[in-house]
Amino acid sequence: MTDRDKDFVGSIPEIYDTFLVPLIFESYAEDLAARVSALSPLSVLETAAGSGVVTRALAARLPSESRYTVTDLNQPMLDHAANLQGPDERITWQQADALDLPFEDALFDAVVCQFGVMFYPDRGASYAEAYRVLKPGGSLVFNVWDRIETNEFADVVTAVAAEVFPKDPPQFLPRTPHGYYDEDLIREELGVAGFTNVDYESLEGTSSAPSPRHPAVAYCQGTPLRNEIEARDADLLDHVTDRATVAIAERFGSGAVSARICGHIITATR
Repeated sequence: MTDRDKDFVGSIPEIYDTFLVPLIFESYAEDLAARVSALSPLSVLETAAGSGVVTRALAARLPSESRYTVTDLNQPMLDHAANLQGPDERITWQQADALDLPFEDALFDAVVCQFGVMFYPDRGASYAEAYRVLKPGGSLVFNVWDRIETNEFADVVTAVAAEVFPKDPPQFLPRTPHGYYDEDLIREELGVAGFTNVDYESLEGTSSAPSPRHPAVAYCQGTPLRNEIEARDADLLDHVTDRATVAIAERFGSGAVSARICGHIITATR
């Protein structure tokens, strides 16, 4: 991961929320929320909440007596998530670093994170912090993407970007969001943090969009791939997006499009 892989700046957050969230995140958020709510937690911590897609799904499932602390390193993203959620006395919004959580030991029944650990500069530290703030018997529940070849829209966009910049192909997508999926490595890093009971499950699905343009904009302009494109030649952002639109249409059709998607869900119990 590079320093800019976690830079969701400029118009990226708005495009991310408008295009990428319905494209790939909503179904996995519902799955994660169902898993966490099934644990019947009364105190929940969410890290790297982003625009709050899991927050909205999980808050709808938690009982009135629960307490839900939602955190992100990026305060503007947290503000955006809070505005989308609306008033809810169960929820506390707090800027926090998942690698150095400002909470007491053994405070939460569950810690949840949706597609965030791949962006942490020290995943081991984040696991150790989750372990520390969990009550005995509490669970860390998170998900990660599978390799890019099983996430077809992302794979096509990456190939297009490489064609436009053959001497220095942008590698954000395979390097970071699709670069941390090895089960043995994940189990090992969780074990070092103290977790001994780890469940690892793969979940395939379908990513659907109203047109080929939708996933092209989502990935080219709604992720830090945009930073890599603009660092090479800012004038070519629309060109790469247009090329990606054509490539997606050629492979999946010119109307509404669907493609394979795959992630992994990990539950680690303290």
